[in-house]
Amino acid sequence: MRVHPVLLLLGSSVAVACTETPTGTAEIPRPVAVVNGQADAERHPYVGLLIFEDEDGPAWRCSGALLSPTVVLTAAHCTDGAVAARIWMDEVVQGNAEYPGAGATSYEGVAYTNPDYCDYTTCGSNNGLPAFIHRDVGIVVLTEPVPTGVVDTYAQLPAAGLVGTLPNKTALDLVGYGVQEQVHGGGVPVWVGPRIRLFAPVELVSGEFSFSDEFVRLTSNPAQEKGGLCFGDSGGPDVVTGTRTVIAVNSYLPNPNCAGVAYSSRVDIPAVLSWIQGFLD
Repeated sequence: MRVHPVLLLLGSSVAVACTETPTGTAEIPRPVAVVNGQADAERHPYVGLLIFEDEDGPAWRCSGALLSPTVVLTAAHCTDGAVAARIWMDEVVQGNAEYPGAGATSYEGVAYTNPDYCDYTTCGSNNGLPAFIHRDVGIVVLTEPVPTGVVDTYAQLPAAGLVGTLPNKTALDLVGYGVQEQVHGGGVPVWVGPRIRLFAPVELVSGEFSFSDEFVRLTSNPAQEKGGLCFGDSGGPDVVTGTRTVIAVNSYLPNPNCAGVAYSSRVDIPAVLSWIQGFLD
């Protein structure tokens, strides 16, 4: 199995090799997703669990949001290097015997990476936190549509420049699948949890900062009962609370403690919106 470079990306699933669950059962790498999240209860039915394949088969896992029956918005570090992709739209994927392979419960697709994307191996150093990643936005085009009987509500793209108009502490929902707690003892701590769609309420940290033209900053303090992210939920949407408007996709964390702030790649940038819209036209 090919291993992506180790980054502090929210999708640690693409950054590490296969790990072992606490029971010793081998599993493909998992995204560490919404921490201290709440049961989604179909609040965001357009968010699904993505599996990406490399030349050896199922290789890493992310989240994504349906923009239409056939177009899924996710992160570029999820789509980068993938030769195939599939998505599950069930709120609970845990226990699905077909996962992570193809079958009647998932929908197959082709991954596309934003042409302006680069990671730390190609971006070079910009002397800033997001220096190693740029335009972290990807698309999966499904070869078979998700039936409207399964999902008939879709995420919406923002107006160009919307982020710049949002006040500090704007309420957002982070949505995704993955692990929710860290198990200690017997070696390196292991992140574990079921494959269940969760959401976590967070707040936008607005204002100018390095690379604010490319990223949004989000509170990430689950200990304060606000929910947060931890190494995962890559590609999951940052949705303005009470709407279906996605302003960014989850991208990376600046530290391994899952505290402080998290960063998401903006999708309200005109060039990014134009690229995404090309798959919807």
